[in-house]
Amino acid sequence: MIVIHGAAIGREPRSPPSPGRGLGGRSFLVAALLLCLTVGAGATALPATGTVEVLFTPWDDAEGAIVRVVGEARRSIHVQAYLLTSRSIAKALTDAKARGVAVEILADREMLEKSDKSLLPLLVEGGIPVWLETRYAAAHNKVMLIDAAHADAVVITGSYNFSWSAQARNAENLLILRGNPALVRRYLDNWRRHRDDAQKMNGAQ
Repeated sequence: MIVIHGAAIGREPRSPPSPGRGLGGRSFLVAALLLCLTVGAGATALPATGTVEVLFTPWDDAEGAIVRVVGEARRSIHVQAYLLTSRSIAKALTDAKARGVAVEILADREMLEKSDKSLLPLLVEGGIPVWLETRYAAAHNKVMLIDAAHADAVVITGSYNFSWSAQARNAENLLILRGNPALVRRYLDNWRRHRDDAQKMNGAQ
């Protein structure tokens, strides 16, 4: 169903539109429908399966939930970060790397340059490869994919930056999604598309 707010569907305009005042009646409706169809053309409908864990900061311990799920990783972790300053999350990623999990990070280059608290250099020193996104005004994704190529994969996403402020000072949301392989594949394909456009951070192996 397509709902167009502010448009009276099926009504004739009360008076003919004056020249130069734009489209009226049916012409406006057709244009609006075409716009809606164009905007939604890339959307993919996926089955609603599995479980959803939802957290809201500052009341819920979203940081702790992320650390817990990262601690469950056994094979791979794919990260998209706008900002990564949380020491707890950085340590969880480093610990995962130490136990043999393949950890890879995409991050926004401008935020790295702006923040003197970014922990990306520390992660690179620990052998975790980091790519910096430069193509966009903001690489604003906040995503983690845990064991993405396997049946027990997890998607972590939401407005939550991987930072202390996101937990303690901001109003944020976090979703932890399990049991939806089609969703994981969609996120992993998108992660790889962004990685192919990104630049590897100096020193990353």
